[in-house]
Amino acid sequence: MAKKILAVDDERHIVRLVQVNLERQGYEVVTAFDGKEALEKVQSEQPDLIVLDVMMPYMDGFEVLQNLKRDPSTRDIPVIMLTAKAQDADVFRGWQSGVDCYLTKPFNPMELIAFVKRIFKSLEDDGGDGGRYTIG
Repeated sequence: MAKKILAVDDERHIVRLVQVNLERQGYEVVTAFDGKEALEKVQSEQPDLIVLDVMMPYMDGFEVLQNLKRDPSTRDIPVIMLTAKAQDADVFRGWQSGVDCYLTKPFNPMELIAFVKRIFKSLEDDGGDGGRYTIG
């Protein structure tokens, strides 16, 4: 069964870019366009991994991440932050909040795919945290 990934970004072209590239690799992709919708989709879809933007309406990506990490049923879902917020303070905040990978825009879709594969492989190999990575 294909791994399910939730792609969250308020920019529809970014969501589509992520979706198309991950689907070409055999992943099932569900989408959300703001933080509130992201949390709803996590509950209804139970994704195996989340690709999450920071700057979104209603609830930003950091708030979404904090909600996920507080909930025992979602705290272990790996999260890749995909964002234009590349300042050291933003990256540090992401790590403090429990992000597994921090990828900055503009991004190469092949880098995203490589990190998705690496996180899933790490989880399968040792049941660990998937590793933590920063690209930008």
